Amino acid sequence: MDAILSAVPLWVLVALGLLAVVEITVDVIALVDLYRRPIEQVVFANKWIWVAIVLLVNTIGAIIYLVAARKPAVAAVEAAPPASTSVRTDNVADTLYGPRDGTHRR
Repeated sequence: MDAILSAVPLWVLVALGLLAVVEITVDVIALVDLYRRPIEQVVFANKWIWVAIVLLVNTIGAIIYLVAARKPAVAAVEAAPPASTSVRTDNVADTLYGPRDGTHRR
């Protein structure tokens, strides 16, 4: 076995190691996304099919899932914009020190 590995150039071993890391990373990203995504946002509405595709087809299966199998989240059409949570400095000053009406309170 050692004789076989010594015949392979070092750059080929490094490239194979990097490809293995990339493959595992893409698979993990796809599986985590599939786990977190609601069933309504997955094509075919069946997560088990996509788990099998990602795991059995290796990198290509994960790429297919990430590109084609995810549906975008449905936005509420009539949803009101969120209320602003910022507080104006005038309101803070009035709350802390009282309203500015030109009279002095003591």
